[in-house]
Amino acid sequence: MQEEKFSMNPNQLVRFLKKDVREFTREDIISFIKGNGIKMLNFNYVAGDGRLKTLSFTIRDEKQVRKLLDWGERVDGSSLFSYVDSANSDLYVIPRFKTAFLNPFSPIPTLNLLCSYFDGKGNELDIAPEYIVKKAAQKLKEKTGISLHMLGELEYYVIFKVKDEELFPARSQKNYHESKPFVKFDNMNDEILYTLTSIGAKVKYAHSEVGAISLEDGTRYEQYEIELDLEPLEDMADHLVITKWVMRNIAAKYGVEITFTPKISVGQAGTGLHVHLAAIKDGRNLFLTDTGELTETAERIIGGLIKLAPSITAFGNTNPASYLRLVPHQEAPTNVCWGYKNRSVLIRVPLGWKNIPTLSSRINNGVSDVSSPDERQTVELRSSDGSANVYLLLAGIAVAAKYGLTHEESLKLAKDTYVSVNIFKKENKKFQENMEQLPESCFESAEKLREQSSIYQEDGVFSRRILEGIENELKSFEDKNINEEMKKDRQKAEKYIKNFLHCG
Repeated sequence: MQEEKFSMNPNQLVRFLKKDVREFTREDIISFIKGNGIKMLNFNYVAGDGRLKTLSFTIRDEKQVRKLLDWGERVDGSSLFSYVDSANSDLYVIPRFKTAFLNPFSPIPTLNLLCSYFDGKGNELDIAPEYIVKKAAQKLKEKTGISLHMLGELEYYVIFKVKDEELFPARSQKNYHESKPFVKFDNMNDEILYTLTSIGAKVKYAHSEVGAISLEDGTRYEQYEIELDLEPLEDMADHLVITKWVMRNIAAKYGVEITFTPKISVGQAGTGLHVHLAAIKDGRNLFLTDTGELTETAERIIGGLIKLAPSITAFGNTNPASYLRLVPHQEAPTNVCWGYKNRSVLIRVPLGWKNIPTLSSRINNGVSDVSSPDERQTVELRSSDGSANVYLLLAGIAVAAKYGLTHEESLKLAKDTYVSVNIFKKENKKFQENMEQLPESCFESAEKLREQSSIYQEDGVFSRRILEGIENELKSFEDKNINEEMKKDRQKAEKYIKNFLHCG
């Protein structure tokens, strides 16, 4: 029975060790190394820029491997974090066994492990992204008994050149869920999905998105989206970072570039990182009542997201291109409000499956007509984008959820900001008059973070040191009037956007 449980798992370590990743031990890692001819180890960790970093080791003997797994290695913290003083910059990186995966890109058999940072006193580093998201999850659970599960919708553009006249050209702004031959990189996308699944990420699906841009020099931009499936908060943070790393490596193999920049061209669809969340307690999702209505728990969490939405942009929208995306009529939110199945709002409650029959039974034989489960119901935050440091973003969302669940004003906030119409239509302009707006620049985002910083510091989730560092980085762009400036000169805007082509 145990054999059957793991026999179809795509993760090679799970199949070999016949146990869940959360049960991996040092001896398990050593057993896999010995049994699979592993010749190298890579330590990976996320720096202040949100990107995956690598430290590589060739395996000499078992003693060396044990030492690395137990004691990790030293790194220069001042080169990884702008908030670390070079006069006292040594940090330890210690591997987390549950994150081990077989490197899909190395020709030499290589095992990668994500690491946590520790300071010279042996304490987990308070500004480390993985520590902050871990602390946010812990404090939410302690205060409310709820664990957040999340998924990310990661949008991106593939950049490529067309030498001759293009066959089956894509249509600008109309490429949503298009198929070959009108999209050109379906095969690459399939390889990305397969690779992600093989290393333990839970992939939900992928598809082409609306964006399709053609330039006179033969450059083409083709937009896609990969959506991961619901996982615990900390796992989702790890897998979003690994997803970007996998995507970039596979794109390099195909000789094309991938960009997560929030805005690729003025007037064209931007790229977001929409985040869905579910509230789990005792194995149940608490978002729906028996009659399919949103629970008070769901409305409280929505209220918390409404409260902190302006400052969450400091983690989820981290460069000036972010605020060229957050403009009306581009399926990107600008007003702090929420609604059901409404893509013009900041927080959307997607269509669910509660209290409807098994739809497959309507059109297929041999399918039982049973009630649908409600564990898939989520709430979606639509503001963040690919520039985000995903650990800090997800931690900030968890802080907002905790605020909503523990402060009475959250229910009123949810009630006061609900809308049922497309707020971008002229006839609905009145709905916007009393709504709070999302920041329009990195500078304004930094100001919102400073105003609400005490909430993020509660229970020691975010340190003042990292919040001040984020504020300073955002203000360093000096983009207070970014949208007005770029409206005046489109060519200047296009050139400016290229500075952020490989953000996040």
